[in-house]
Amino acid sequence: MRQRAKPKREPLSRERVITAAMVLADEKGEAGVSMRAIAARLGVEAMSLYNHVAGREDLLNGMVDAVFAEIDLPASATDWKEAMRERAASSRTVLRRHPWAVGLMDSRSRPGPATLRHHDAVLGVLRAGGFSVAMAAHAFSVIDSYLYGFVLQELSLPFTSRAELDEVADGILRDVPTDAYPHLMELMTDHALRPDYAYADEFEFGLSLILDALEPDEVQV
Repeated sequence: MRQRAKPKREPLSRERVITAAMVLADEKGEAGVSMRAIAARLGVEAMSLYNHVAGREDLLNGMVDAVFAEIDLPASATDWKEAMRERAASSRTVLRRHPWAVGLMDSRSRPGPATLRHHDAVLGVLRAGGFSVAMAAHAFSVIDSYLYGFVLQELSLPFTSRAELDEVADGILRDVPTDAYPHLMELMTDHALRPDYAYADEFEFGLSLILDALEPDEVQV
């Protein structure tokens, strides 16, 4: 009887190692990513991973670069303000998908090609929009400070849905004397508990404040 051939295993590659590491990080956080855990996920020996990544720092470099690759590049032909708005929205979506990445995005001393391409594209749009080199740096910094800070705050909230928000608010209203914190109670009852309220709307409000405050400082010819 003819013996059935074993299915061919997909060759190990740097991309597969990094993808497996990102899936682990999405599930367990950065701390849950180890060479042993990645190897188990891929069905290989841990030592074989070192043929594709030099170590943990190289692995993190690759993971961060892969996250940057998922963010839409700002369109150079678009108005700088609209380009920054769209780029910030895409970044927020990607960082919510990979919460572990927020604190790592600009921490790499050896950034990968997607990271460099992303930063160059953002600066290119700002420079084309009339920002000097210094003002482009200021704009980039303040936008990302807001972006990363908002995502961190958003991810730490004790609710992820309208039903959970209502439950949290009901518990506070039930347990806290209404006259003890009148302004907080007013915020909850008159604002956060409105049927049309969504915390995500705060992102657009804050981003608009920043973008409207930024102005090009070079005369475009």
